Order: sequence, then structure tokens, then C-alpha cells
Amino acid sequence: MADHPTLVKPPPIDPLKSSIENVLELTELSAIAPDLYTNTRPLWHPPGARGIYGGAVIAQCLAAAQRTVPSNFTVHSMHCYFVLAGDSEIPVMYYVEHVREGKSFATRTVQARQRGKCIFTTTMSFVREKSGGQKTINHAVPLPEGLDKPSAPNGEEEGGSPFISHRIEILNKDSKNPHEKRTRQWIKARGRISEAGGHQAHLSALAYMSDSYFIGTISRIHDLWRFGAPSSNKTEGKESTLSEDMAQRDAYVKKLKEFEGYSHDLENTAGRPEIGMMVSLDHTIYFHEPRGFRADEWMFTEMSSPWSGDGRGVVTQHMFAADGTLVATCFQEGVVRLKEERAPKTSKL
Repeated sequence: MADHPTLVKPPPIDPLKSSIENVLELTELSAIAPDLYTNTRPLWHPPGARGIYGGAVIAQCLAAAQRTVPSNFTVHSMHCYFVLAGDSEIPVMYYVEHVREGKSFATRTVQARQRGKCIFTTTMSFVREKSGGQKTINHAVPLPEGLDKPSAPNGEEEGGSPFISHRIEILNKDSKNPHEKRTRQWIKARGRISEAGGHQAHLSALAYMSDSYFIGTISRIHDLWRFGAPSSNKTEGKESTLSEDMAQRDAYVKKLKEFEGYSHDLENTAGRPEIGMMVSLDHTIYFHEPRGFRADEWMFTEMSSPWSGDGRGVVTQHMFAADGTLVATCFQEGVVRLKEERAPKTSKL
């Protein structure tokens, strides 16, 4: 099992689909149980990370749940918990449970499991199209002013990831108050999402990208050093070449450092406080215009943090279509602990 990151052999890449559609493709296992799915292709494990990229599991849970609701029902909220680090060397099994079937709303829960244990769980609510009535109350946070979409067709690609991001300098970077700072980026899926994918493919792509540098906002607004020693990517039953792993990680981390403005200080000679542990605990997405955007066109995201303390931090995120439409609002809480020097062991004698 450890040598097989998918349950069945992945089919050839479909050239008619975008990269993110191929990455998030699911295999239905109806012969085993109803509403059971697994990843069709291997999932990305960022070099140095504790497990697979969280956005992939978020997106595949959404993709699985979307297959179980009528076509005129669309997701409007998704509440997730990261339970255990996912292993990229074995398949992920997605179990969908029908919680409620209503006239206007439907509820689904999805558990992602590996080795018989839950690694991720989410509850989603779907709403029937145009069920809100003819008269509605409307308002939305506006797109910040003075923004220009990236002129180049390509931005910074996250290593091995099917989306492109173009980072913008932190707003209010010189403020003494971290809660006043805003981290910003333009982001989009690579290629063109197929018509066959429908609005569901764009929603899954948005969910995938919503986890990009999310809890990392805490380290950026506090100017913390988060490029410590790598986590081991070695799994039981598979030997990895240490030199190859380190070379891959070093190249990836060097790119991240330069991307985040540390090209002048790649080794933290300035002595910034160092992150000891930073992992996501939960993730929430409210989809405001689930059929009113394209994930393969530039979207603007702005993140801020209202609070951090007691080894945790909370981050909010607004995601806009390029025309200014507020597409989604997201929240994430995570563990953010500083590295602490361990006291030297003393002799018992």
C-alpha cells in the first residue's frame, strides 16, 4: 500500500481538462459502498511540510459532496477540521454522508480517511438556486482600490501546484499593529477549466487555492522566520534518498524565501524569531457567488489576522473576482508556536 499513492493506476492526463481538474479527479468506488470516492492521482506533498497540501483534501471533499446533490443545489458554506497529517504515499478514501435533504437546503458531511483513521472532516451546506425570494437584502465588501491585475500571463507557480499566484507587498507593512496589516495576492488556476467541469470545477479549484499561505499570514505580519529544519517525507515501506529530498526542499525553500522578500537574507542573519510549529486546525469557506466567477481567471485575495495568542492564530480572507465581485470569505485557525531553546540535559548524578 505504501508504494501506491492511488488505489488504482492513474489514467493518462486528460488534455481537454485543466491541470487543476486533473489533480482533483476522483474515482468512484460504488462497487464497495455508495458515495465512496478516492483520489485518482497522487496528491502533492510540499517539500518540508508535515503532510499533503491541505487545499487538495478540502477540494476533493467538496468535489465528492457535489456529486451527491441535485444540479440546482450549490454549496454556500463549508466547515472543515484538519485531524491528522495526510500521507501522500497512500490513497485517501472519501466517505460522503447524506445528513439532510430539504426543499431549499441540503447538508453533507465528508470524512477523508487513511489507514482506517480520519485525517480530515467537513460539513457542507448546499442551497437550491433562486430559493431566496424575489426581493433580497444585498451588500458586500468592495474590492480594494488601486489594484492592477498582473500583466504577465504567468506568475509565481507553487512548486508542483496547478495554480499561479502573484504576490503583492503587504499593505500597512510598517504598522506596529499586526492586525492592521494585509497580505495580498492575485491567484488563478493554470490553463482553462473545461466546460464539462461546470461550476463545480470552479468551486473545487477555489477551495484548493483558498488554503494557499493562509495560516502563514501570521508569520508574515509578525515577520517571523518559518524556514526551519525539514519534516521527514519518508514513509513506512518506502526508502527515499536523503540527498535528493534535501536538494528538492532547498530549491523550493530558496524560491519561497525570494518570493517573500528574503532574497537579501536567505539564512536569517537578522535573527528573526523562528517558527517552531505552524499547522492548520480548521478551515471555513462561505461561498457568496458560487456561479458568478471563473477560477481560471485572476482573483484577488486579501488576508488579515484579528488575533493570535496561546500558540494559535486566526486569519480571515476575502476572495474577489477581477470585476470586484466578492466571491468568498474564508477563516482559518492554526497552531503557531515559536521555536524554543531546549535546556541542556543535566546529569542525574
